[in-house]
Order: sequence, then C-alpha cells, then structure tokens
Amino acid sequence: MRAVVVEEPGGPRVLREVELPDPRPGPGEVLVRVAAAGVNRADVMQRQGRYPAPPGAPEHPGLEVSGWVQALGEGVAGWAVGEPVCALLGGGGYAELVAVPAGQLLPVPAGVDVVDAAALPEVSATVWSNVFTLAGLRPGELLLVHGGSSGIGTMAVQLARAVGARVAVTAGSPAKLAACERLGAQLGVDYHREDFVAAVRAFEPAGADVVLDVVGGPYLARNVDVLATGGRLVVIGVQGGARAELDLGVLLAKRASVHATTLRARPAAEKAAVVAGVRDHVWPLVADGAVRPVVHERFALGDAARAHEVLESSAHVGKLLLTTGARAPGA
Repeated sequence: MRAVVVEEPGGPRVLREVELPDPRPGPGEVLVRVAAAGVNRADVMQRQGRYPAPPGAPEHPGLEVSGWVQALGEGVAGWAVGEPVCALLGGGGYAELVAVPAGQLLPVPAGVDVVDAAALPEVSATVWSNVFTLAGLRPGELLLVHGGSSGIGTMAVQLARAVGARVAVTAGSPAKLAACERLGAQLGVDYHREDFVAAVRAFEPAGADVVLDVVGGPYLARNVDVLATGGRLVVIGVQGGARAELDLGVLLAKRASVHATTLRARPAAEKAAVVAGVRDHVWPLVADGAVRPVVHERFALGDAARAHEVLESSAHVGKLLLTTGARAPGA
C-alpha cells in the first residue's frame, strides 16, 4: 500500500510517500480501505518529533479516516465488507489501508460524502468527550471556544448550538469570525485586537460556563477569570505553551474546575466508549443536518507536506483532508 511516513523529525518536507506492507486485521479489528484521512495538529507534533505514536499503533501519522470495510478480523460482528465507515485511530491514517479496533469504527452518517466523513471522527470524539461528557455543557449555558474556526472549533460551535447552548469564540481574523457566526456562534472575539475576558463579560456578565482551550499556559489565568461561578475549563492543547501560574484563590472563590485531557493515548475501552457516545448523540444530529463536516480543502495523499503547510499557516477554516483516490467496492 501507499503510505506517508515521517523520514526524520522536521518540517513538512520530511513527509514522504512510500510503499509499505499491507496491514492485516487482528482479532477484534477491521481492515479499512481508506478514501480520506483527516489532518490534525497532533500529526504536525508527531512530524516534529514531539508526539510519538502510542504503543501498538502504526508509526506513520493519521488519527482518523473514512473509507470502506475491506476485511474483518477474528471475532468481529456487526460490520460487512464494502460498508462505508469512518474511524478514530491511534495512528496510521495516512495510508491506503489501516487496521482499526472495531470499537473505534463508525458508519458514515446519512447524507455525508464518504470522503468528507474523514473530517468527523477526531473532532466529534474530542468535543463530545470534553465539552459534554466531562464538562457537562447544558442548554442555555455559555460555551467559549478558543480557535473557533479550527476543525475542533467548528464542531464545538455546531454541537453546542444544536443542544441549545450559547457560543462565543475567539479567532484570528474577521473572515474566520464570520465563518464561526455562520455556524451559529453568537459572539466572535478577534484575539489579535480584543481582550476575550472583557468581550465575554460584556456579552454575558456572569461569564462563560464552559471554556474549551487549545492554547494552554498563556491563557490559563484569563480562562479562569472568564469563568462563571461553577464554570468548567477544559484544556485539550498547549499550542502556546505548557506552563503557567494560577491563583487558586480565584478558582476556589468561583467553585470552578480545570480539566486537562488527551484522547490519542487512552486505552481502547475508553476510546470505544467515546465512539459509542458519538454514535448515539452526535450522529443523529449529523444525519439531520444540524451538524455537518466543515472541509476547507482536499489534498492528494502524496501532497501531505502541502497540507501540513496550510495547517501550520492557520489560513484554513475547518478541516483539511488527504485523499487516496480509492473508490467504493464495485464502483
């Protein structure tokens, strides 16, 4: 099979398309013929040598794919060869074939193109597990999403609005803020020009009930400042740095909480539980059209370096995909 590997840690040009042996599905696994793979910040970190694949996962990048079931491993039931699927991975998505634990497989939602379905698994799992399962966002509450125009951000905006919550976002340009507003955000803050704490407080004096943050250290104190009483801050990335100082007195006075989570290295059973929650709660919203994949651009598999350059430029809104050119069985 064709696959994209990281030859050595470095910039986007260390990504190379090579031939690798076809994987075989082990017990409890499903072999997927890949139509497309999502491109994520974690892939960039892996390429840079800062985020190795977890034990047992393929060493080449790729945390989510879409395609068709190619073969079933021993003990797998409930899936059929040729069925359109998408999947959450520990790695290996930048390839024509990938073996996936059956618990991390999802059907392609009704009304979604198979290629575009690759934009859904990682962001859906991240937002559902953090904003809803962990932070418990409720109808009427205010969610603040940092990086609202990112893949995770565009999913968070849509899901929160679909369940009746209010949404504020930060983003780096008027065009990105406008894109978030079209998806349902009610407040947009240009972080280059505005203080998000002041802007959110002007919109809702009580503050934000839930904050979803990918920046990390530089935003920690201000994220706690913007929280409402009983608010919940969930940190899922440290793009700005991993260290900060926090006045615990402010946290105590607000009876607030700070959570920090990752998804990739969780045990298979935990990932399967997250995926099951996505299928039960998110997929019906996608099928109804209330939530949709937001795809900025598609690239051929061999153009992975260019896709990484676009991702790192932050010029995109939504997701970037790598496509293999594969077709449905019998097409």
